[in-house]
Amino acid sequence: MKKSSEHHPIQGALFKGLVRALSWLPLKWSQRLGAAIGWLLWRLPNSTKRVSIKNIDIAFPNLSSEARALLVKQSLIETGKTATELGAIWCWPQAKKLALIKRVEGADRLAEAVAKGKGVMVLSPHVGCWEIIGHYLAEHYPTTILYRPPRIGSLDTFMRQARQSSGVKLQPTDMSGVKGLRKALKNSEVVGILPDQDPGKSGGVVAPFFGHPANTMVLVSKLAQKSACSVFYILAERLPQAQGYVIHLLDAPADVASADEQLATTALNHGVETCVRQVPNQYQWSYKRYKNLPKGYAKVY
Repeated sequence: MKKSSEHHPIQGALFKGLVRALSWLPLKWSQRLGAAIGWLLWRLPNSTKRVSIKNIDIAFPNLSSEARALLVKQSLIETGKTATELGAIWCWPQAKKLALIKRVEGADRLAEAVAKGKGVMVLSPHVGCWEIIGHYLAEHYPTTILYRPPRIGSLDTFMRQARQSSGVKLQPTDMSGVKGLRKALKNSEVVGILPDQDPGKSGGVVAPFFGHPANTMVLVSKLAQKSACSVFYILAERLPQAQGYVIHLLDAPADVASADEQLATTALNHGVETCVRQVPNQYQWSYKRYKNLPKGYAKVY
């Protein structure tokens, strides 16, 4: 798990300026701009498109070539929206952000789990608008989220301020962050983790993800065993025509807390697959999920 190391002030300033400019647009127009960017990614040769094609071919070998090609196009368009809607999600006032959430399915189960007093872990794969989830959770519960500091170091303060504007607490992806999550669970808080991030060359085991070996984190199972917390998956589905978002809360398989790392990571990935199948076109297929495999496994990218 790496921290940001390169400052790049000019790149950071440009990114911050772009996000703030996007925040001036209504969600409808920012998503239209994102859709146009995604369409260009689909039409032109680029690494984002190549990785998406490879991942979708692996995940859905039984789909026709036409269906897989359509999914690639749709996912790139949704990826574009993910980028351009950051202006709204990071910069709008909290009440205006929360008004974008039209429905929360499973809110009662989350409240019941929090009331048990053992803490709750929510696992948010890269599906839909995952950035809005922290704002929703922090509005209702003390919430701590694990985050990976950006590679461009000059963005770190801006990103932290944007994500913490709702009151959520952030912990970095290092040992201090893990200790912070343990403390939050001990204090009966909600903690959030992106379960489909590659944990690097250490900190994970190989488990199937859509039937293909993937380096998978063991952090979730270790935290769940130690705290006996409730575990859920959560995703924010993007509605068509910029109507907003629907948040879905799904029960995690019991084996995500297993002491058997192979069983736990297999269950973890199965839960991510369940989320992805809800809205497969809104998953970030452009992420190199099958990298950092140990020696002996064929390279995917």
